[in-house]
Amino acid sequence: MKQLLIISGKGGTGKTTVASALIKLSEAKAYADCDVDAPNLHLVGNWESEPKNSLYYGMSKAEVNMDLCIECGKCIEHCRFDAISSDPNYEVNQFACEGCGVCEHVCPVGAISLKPAVAGDLYLYKDVDSVFSTAKLKIGSGNSGKLVTEVKNQMKESATVGEIAIIDGSPGIGCPVIASLSGVDMVLIVAEPSISGLSDMVRIIDTAKGFGVKIATCINKYDINMEKTKEIEETCSTYGIPVVGRIPYDSCAVKAVNDGKTIVDMDCKSGEAVREVYEKVIKSLLE
Repeated sequence: MKQLLIISGKGGTGKTTVASALIKLSEAKAYADCDVDAPNLHLVGNWESEPKNSLYYGMSKAEVNMDLCIECGKCIEHCRFDAISSDPNYEVNQFACEGCGVCEHVCPVGAISLKPAVAGDLYLYKDVDSVFSTAKLKIGSGNSGKLVTEVKNQMKESATVGEIAIIDGSPGIGCPVIASLSGVDMVLIVAEPSISGLSDMVRIIDTAKGFGVKIATCINKYDINMEKTKEIEETCSTYGIPVVGRIPYDSCAVKAVNDGKTIVDMDCKSGEAVREVYEKVIKSLLE
């Protein structure tokens, strides 16, 4: 099964809008939303069944057993993150605790232990022949890259049919993006014609090149700044990366998103442009 990842160097480029359209056009039997900090691909999925939910455990956090605690204060003294308070009891602030284990080490009576903490929720939508894997990271939790890996593994393990899998990645170049890039066959970068859009596109190109995968770019809302659109195309040419399409700014796209639809569900300019992008991307992916 070939994996196509849609990413962007920054948020707000229209990455998920493009991803949802490609999923619809390809009739993908396996797809995933790896933007675990702010997932929203499920909003246009139109799944009738409720997803299977499972907890995701991230880093371990300290926990104090007050039945054993003698309130000596050593844990508070040695915690560099000020995560433990003695008022009213010796409680651990789960948002501040980094799971370093110093408190457990210095406790003279073994009253503190490190236990895996819930860092998020994994969701799997599944019917007869289709699967959709996604997740929501808990507020303040780390290890988002590991959760992305779990989302992808859940998709691959559950998929039974299909020639391609489409993955909606995270914006930026951090851990979630690195985890999203691992193991995919092709990357489609959705860029926008702005100063930050061009700068962040270059950063994501440099990141993706390190994985040795096929890379292509499409420019969303290209007609709002033709000068920057031309700069993006020139930059991609310098990198030897094909620009597989220009998608115009389209008010119908806003209506489609607000109605929980994809832009190819409507007769609109952006939908027509994405269809051309789809043909080029799928051809390159399957070569």
